[in-house]
Amino acid sequence: MAEVKLMKTPAETGLVQAFEEARTVLPGDAESRAKAFELFNRNGLPHRRVEEFKYTDLRALMREAAPFVTKPSTEEAKAALKNAKALSGVSALQVPFVNGHFVREAVSFENLPEGVEIVPLAEALANGHEWLAHLSPVPWAADNPIYQLNSSFMADGVMLRIVGPVETPIHLHFVTASSSAVATATRVLVLVEDGASVTLLESHESTNGAGHQPNDVIELIAGDRTNIHHVRLNAEGDRVLALSTLALKMGAEAQFNGINVVAGAATSRHQVFAVLDGENSKAQINGATMIKGRQHADSTLMVEHAAPHCESRELFKTVIDDEATGVFQGKIIVPHHAQKTDGRMMSAALLLAEGGTMNNKPELEIFADDVQCAHGATCGQLDEDLLFYLMARGLPKKEAERLLVQAFLGEAIEFVENEDAHDALVAIVEGWLKARA
Repeated sequence: MAEVKLMKTPAETGLVQAFEEARTVLPGDAESRAKAFELFNRNGLPHRRVEEFKYTDLRALMREAAPFVTKPSTEEAKAALKNAKALSGVSALQVPFVNGHFVREAVSFENLPEGVEIVPLAEALANGHEWLAHLSPVPWAADNPIYQLNSSFMADGVMLRIVGPVETPIHLHFVTASSSAVATATRVLVLVEDGASVTLLESHESTNGAGHQPNDVIELIAGDRTNIHHVRLNAEGDRVLALSTLALKMGAEAQFNGINVVAGAATSRHQVFAVLDGENSKAQINGATMIKGRQHADSTLMVEHAAPHCESRELFKTVIDDEATGVFQGKIIVPHHAQKTDGRMMSAALLLAEGGTMNNKPELEIFADDVQCAHGATCGQLDEDLLFYLMARGLPKKEAERLLVQAFLGEAIEFVENEDAHDALVAIVEGWLKARA
């Protein structure tokens, strides 16, 4: 029987052409890039018949491939950062990226907080830096087509090394400022050494209305007895197709507390691949999504309890207005040796209009017999009794709805310990609700 091959879409053809043009000029190991792109090109953009992308058909959503952008001049980068607003009120060490490239001139390497080392990724790839051996800490993430595309085209980013307790938050600030649609592929590697602690802030925004296609990967390697707080904000423009991945590997007695807040982009997919690789590690992974119009927001995660006595909590809240579509796909994997695992996952969606859609797919894959694992998913409207209770006390309907939605999302946001970051996220929720009213 003859093999059936799908015809390449214009976007897939564009990606092939872009890789052929870029493969000889991109820094680093050309063989690794070629292998990553070969894996992607074998199947092309994922579509609805691929189980992991059943609700987010990238083959249909990505009509054309935007060109990968070159590094902006120092003046262009500084102008873009001047107009950037995401998490601007939070006191932190700024590590900025404009059009997918690290803005080295904006960072004072001589005055970094004690315990923080930064290496530009483009230089590391060109020189074969020893830290590159830590890239791709979650091996099975390499099977993901979005991750494969980033590995094929990554041109810049940074590598961070954290030693000891670092009090100053670090803000990874991504800004896309091109007047026409462009694609980016940025990679950030964060090595948190044994016993260290750090707060990482991450924001993504575009300063115009172009249909950009960012594809960013953050890789976190948490050593033993580490403590990491991670706050991510998607504040992309309303025409952006935003793809992003967090790969997390945790050592023994490590603690991770992270949240992804989605308030932007026409289409977004944020993936989390986490491995609890040391005993007694704990991970709290949250999400808070606010979408309206015809936005499409996908939160997908896979958490592997690869060692005994580990604990994970996943809590995702989604608010959907108009004809927007939300997606939650979560899987907890417990191999046979990971006894005494405690994993609990919950997705809750709030539909504010009849035209909204929520797709929930929580899963447990358990091979151990001494575990406590649970998952759940809910989808509904605002509680009419609570709404009546607030209105009976003189609140207008929109104000009563606002308070209930704030309380709904607040359950996911309350875990943010940094006060400035917490207040900034609350302000984003309030701004979204104000715009709706």
